[in-house]
Amino acid sequence: MRYRAISKSRYAIAGAGAAALIAGSLTLATANASTSEPTADTLSSAAASELAGTLVQDLKGGAAGAYYDAEAKELVVNVVSDEAAEQAEAAGARARTVDHTTKQLAAAKADLARDAVAGTSRALDPVTNQVVVTADSTVRGAALAELKKEVAAQDGKAVLKRSEGTFRPYIAGGDAIYTGGSRCSLGFNVTKGGEPYFLTAGHCVELGGSSWSETSGGPVIGEAEGATFPGSDRALVKYVADIDHPSEVDLYDGSAQEITGAREATVGETVQRSGSTTQLHDGTVIALDVSVTYPEGTVDGLIQTDVCAEPGDSGGALFAGSDAIGLTSGGSGDCTNGGETFFEPVVAALDEYGATIP
Repeated sequence: MRYRAISKSRYAIAGAGAAALIAGSLTLATANASTSEPTADTLSSAAASELAGTLVQDLKGGAAGAYYDAEAKELVVNVVSDEAAEQAEAAGARARTVDHTTKQLAAAKADLARDAVAGTSRALDPVTNQVVVTADSTVRGAALAELKKEVAAQDGKAVLKRSEGTFRPYIAGGDAIYTGGSRCSLGFNVTKGGEPYFLTAGHCVELGGSSWSETSGGPVIGEAEGATFPGSDRALVKYVADIDHPSEVDLYDGSAQEITGAREATVGETVQRSGSTTQLHDGTVIALDVSVTYPEGTVDGLIQTDVCAEPGDSGGALFAGSDAIGLTSGGSGDCTNGGETFFEPVVAALDEYGATIP
């Protein structure tokens, strides 16, 4: 089997600066918000991501999250002052006045994260201008009652939603990679110090093993050099065998998407995921900077999408065109019934390991 690198065209990563501006969007409702007259420019999702990264610096405390309106092809920026609205529109975005600042919502999210129970997630939703707390099917009884009280105590800054599935890392046993009795997926091929490596999920190493093969029980092709889980969910594996490692993502139709770079994701944009269990699927970015509490602990800074995934897809590539965006972490549901899937941002992994997309 050809060992493919995950392509950057599949993964749209919106920058670390943009992540601070663009909080997660979990619904199309417009509670706690009113819309000013739009004067936005028509933008691609990649251009919207770049603009968001600039505006988060310029508007400072005047911005309260942003998201991409894919139908109108506009970047919508939440603002809390007339001055910020004028700045956003002058820059080519559509300004939208909201009630809660990013600082207020971040404080509410931090409050809700205290003593968080397994099976819950917390995300800032720029569309509703609230913190969306999601509880999976394992959260019930006294734990659910307490969670409802905690959400209500935020006085309109938070809302509780339920997921029918169970939040879990998607390790099972892009292209399949194996360690011991576990299977994950390769994310993206990268370089560090001129040497070839690849990125995958941290839990694949921490819960699986450090030596990886491209067939079950086959010769080792890579050794983990670094991994973190929980906290974050990223791992760097160095190639120790002389095999092909192109900078591309397997599309599972006999072709591949070339990956030329990495960026931050933008809420509202369309993305694709490639993994060894369910192969290629697409969907929409729902939220950024999401905190998910798995049974093993909490992982922060994740990208939430409605792209489906299943065990064995862990570590696989999330991309948009030739941009790398994320590494499959976990979620709930499957590719028959749907569900949520969370991704570790690729930009954060590259920064931590000092690696680059070839």
